[in-house]
Amino acid sequence: MLAGCAPCQPFSNLSNKVKDRSKSEKWNLLGEFSRLIRETDPHLVTMENVPQLIKAEPFADFIAELKRKGYHVKYSDRYCPDYGLPQTRKRLVLLASKFGEINDDFHKTAHEATVKDAIGELEEIEAGGGSEKDPFHRAQKLSEINLRRIRGSKSGGTWRDWDPSLRTICHGKKKGMTYPSVYGRMSWEAPSPTITTQFYNYGSGRFGHPSQDRALSIREGAILQTFPSDYEFLSPGALFSFKKLGILIGNAVPVRLGELIGDSMIKHVEIC
Repeated sequence: MLAGCAPCQPFSNLSNKVKDRSKSEKWNLLGEFSRLIRETDPHLVTMENVPQLIKAEPFADFIAELKRKGYHVKYSDRYCPDYGLPQTRKRLVLLASKFGEINDDFHKTAHEATVKDAIGELEEIEAGGGSEKDPFHRAQKLSEINLRRIRGSKSGGTWRDWDPSLRTICHGKKKGMTYPSVYGRMSWEAPSPTITTQFYNYGSGRFGHPSQDRALSIREGAILQTFPSDYEFLSPGALFSFKKLGILIGNAVPVRLGELIGDSMIKHVEIC
């Protein structure tokens, strides 16, 4: 089996400000995945990406190439809370097989996992601090103005809850008014927003902790991506970097979703 994922940035809604996405150096990397499939000729192929990829020309070319190579292909959008993942991530999941038609019916859960279910029991820490027990349960330091902002934020609320003196210039502009989740707090009783590579940064989305005056810690972001709570991202003595760890965690396929894909593949092979 060959599993892969071209970078999603050229196809994501977060890239709307880019005028011509096709000029991105990442635009044609799905074609490189096709090349790997041609060269290795695997029996099974799987890919995960943003749902917007379906509308892009590279995806149509990718599907056509798979079918020319004799693969049976299935793809569909998946809403992560349907499968017990505690974040509102939506992903395109593709499965392809040379053995025959493939079933991509993942088992849905009855209970929607919440932020509280995932990280509610973790030790309290402060902005700029961390746990002595877990080196990855560390939160980025906040400026004085951002500390005042998060203290003025309600769980599940927006920057509109702040005193007007705390708002940024862009909040007063027409375009800025359309981004209420920026500088927002999460809610304990709902799944988290999509964990991006900037989840540790309070100003990059609704990444404020539901009750503590800080952004998410690296460990919390990883748990919301369904990594095991004791997963080691660095070897002993390696340099801790919020940016590098954020990229590693935010760009990952959620572990639970990967498990569901793997289970589906195993059942398919057993049937065939």
